[in-house]
Amino acid sequence: MTPTLVRNQLGADASAPADAGTRARDWAEIQERMLAPLYEAVYDRMEVGAATRMLSLGCGSGLAMLVAAARGAHVTGVDSDRERLALARARLLPDAGWDDAPAHSPHPARRRARLLEDGVPAPVGADGAPYNLITVFEPIGCAAGDSEGLVPALRSAVPLAVRGATVVLTGWGPPERCATAAVLQVAARLADTARPPRTEPGRWRPTLRDDLEDVAARAGLKPDGSGRVSCPFGYADVGSAVRGLLSTGLFDAAVRATDRSQVEKEVAEALHPYRREDGTVWMPNVFRYLVCVT
Repeated sequence: MTPTLVRNQLGADASAPADAGTRARDWAEIQERMLAPLYEAVYDRMEVGAATRMLSLGCGSGLAMLVAAARGAHVTGVDSDRERLALARARLLPDAGWDDAPAHSPHPARRRARLLEDGVPAPVGADGAPYNLITVFEPIGCAAGDSEGLVPALRSAVPLAVRGATVVLTGWGPPERCATAAVLQVAARLADTARPPRTEPGRWRPTLRDDLEDVAARAGLKPDGSGRVSCPFGYADVGSAVRGLLSTGLFDAAVRATDRSQVEKEVAEALHPYRREDGTVWMPNVFRYLVCVT
């Protein structure tokens, strides 16, 4: 799947205050689709199809689940962000839940999906069978502490899967291969302006070579291959780019240290090298995935 430029959504102002609902919509409408090539590459390699029973940890607003369900997979998603989860439910279960979706539904993919709140996995897959694929599509490796909650989540999820199930972890590629890393450095610089300097989780840091392998080791998983995928970030204009990037949460520490308008202004300035003549913004990036077995 080739990423496309994201059009402005509903004419929203990039400088408008963002509540939880607005940020979740910005993620779903602007930013989430930038990772579609990553989803597709992983599903191709895992041969995701009708025999797949997938548990998606940190499923967000559900795009990766929707892609898997369209391939015939049975998918369960869990997330602690209720705003994003509500959007996932609207995408996947607009009229009915897992068990009561009618057999004649015009959207069969929606009969193969369920969503659970508070990040608590279900004990079994859709039809009583355990999961055979666990995915984590929220990339780690560029924010302090971004894997701390992942290790216990994986340890809780692995017993729900068949023995030898596949687990796929994803992360940012090397900073030199990610144009967005230069923009994310704005987050670290602004966070450092707080007095005393803030060091809380969520502050940007350079990606390390073995971030994914470290998580796998702590979760008791055995690496069994890896890959890299090109995921360019393309936006219709600077305003859309600012909204999309701030929806990731990677600038939250900077916003707390200064204010949202200051962060928006400096992110917009950092985006100028990636602005093209027609006003669009294009940033090449590479993401990693690590295939593990339980």
